[in-house]
Amino acid sequence: MNEYVRTYRGLEIYPLVYPRIPRGAVGSYDYGAGFDAAVRICRRGTNDTLTASRVFRIPHRAPFGEAGEARKASSDYAERLIDGQVDGQSVRDL
Repeated sequence: MNEYVRTYRGLEIYPLVYPRIPRGAVGSYDYGAGFDAAVRICRRGTNDTLTASRVFRIPHRAPFGEAGEARKASSDYAERLIDGQVDGQSVRDL
């Protein structure tokens, strides 16, 4: 799987999408059960080294039906976090 990264207001956004139900004993995932999502937000220093990073879980009661839907929700949530629009969450320490 290719790593998807983008920047927003100087911070890197990494959507994290994973199956709702963990891998079973037979080693396969149940993708039909949907997906959960989180987002990793990072700040890079002037010499391109990682200076700070945090992971935020996307608050969503029901699983996302498709991985693309979960990825989009991750990016949207990251932008709202960075813009200071999520109560109780902040990226000021990055």
